[in-house]
Amino acid sequence: MLYERNDCNMDYNELVREALKAKEMAYVPYSNFSVGAAVVTTHGKVYRGCNIENASFGATNCAERTALFKAISEGDRDFEAIAIVSSSGDFTPPCGICRQVMAELMPKGKIILANDKGETKIYELDDLLPVRFDL
Repeated sequence: MLYERNDCNMDYNELVREALKAKEMAYVPYSNFSVGAAVVTTHGKVYRGCNIENASFGATNCAERTALFKAISEGDRDFEAIAIVSSSGDFTPPCGICRQVMAELMPKGKIILANDKGETKIYELDDLLPVRFDL
């Protein structure tokens, strides 16, 4: 077992498996770089997200934001963790925009990165975005 939290009773390995499922849904005709994310709420509900590209690159949305925005749109606001995987085979940390969104929506959540070898790294948001914008 990678890591288990009693708050939501979800094994983080299962969250990585959910992110892998999400990765398969990515729409990436330009980069061929698929990313999947799965966020789990403190009460154990999982939302998946994938990256969705657009010919107008500014309209592209990352997997992490897709998962978080799906959860928010369904009324969930309390997040335990997010798992992120990609087609690169290596660890893929969230981009700066996603880190800023996480700072607002899940400031205390864990960020789990997994690679194709089954290895994982777990971060706190402060590790990835120590100085952030806030109002």
